[in-house]
Amino acid sequence: MKKILLLFTLSFGLTLAHAQETTPKTEDKPEFPSLVLKDMDGKEVDLQKFAKSGKVTILSFWATWCAPCKKELENMNEVLEEWQEKYNVQLVAVSIDDARNAMKVKPYVNGKKWEFTVLLDVNQDAKRALNFPNVPYTVLIDKNGNIVYKHIGYTEGDEQVLEEKIAALK
Repeated sequence: MKKILLLFTLSFGLTLAHAQETTPKTEDKPEFPSLVLKDMDGKEVDLQKFAKSGKVTILSFWATWCAPCKKELENMNEVLEEWQEKYNVQLVAVSIDDARNAMKVKPYVNGKKWEFTVLLDVNQDAKRALNFPNVPYTVLIDKNGNIVYKHIGYTEGDEQVLEEKIAALK
């Protein structure tokens, strides 16, 4: 009886494993949603415009009060020009600073001389839509507008992992 039960369990497990392997994984690459935010001049911008641009897009969610976020953006800024040439990538930083702190974003960005796009998510609509707990949060979108990689947090060197993910999309 034990042998029959063991045989049944193994057969059932192998059937499930095979079913998981052959099932198409469309949920692995969800399409980026339409989210309207504001740029630093107060103009409305749909994030999907970047996702559907035909370029690989890095979305980096950050805040002025978040030291790891700022370090991540500084490090990405250092390699951005090289990445743009090698991979045709664009970087969009989305600040989740609330209305009280949002006024600090533009002076901070200007002081750093960042030339990539910076958007404001003062109501944290994107944060809710993408369902992430906190910043820093990085999303990689392929040139077809599909989310292919997500990462929470930042430690020195994470940009190298991100570059590997970008290179794999070529």
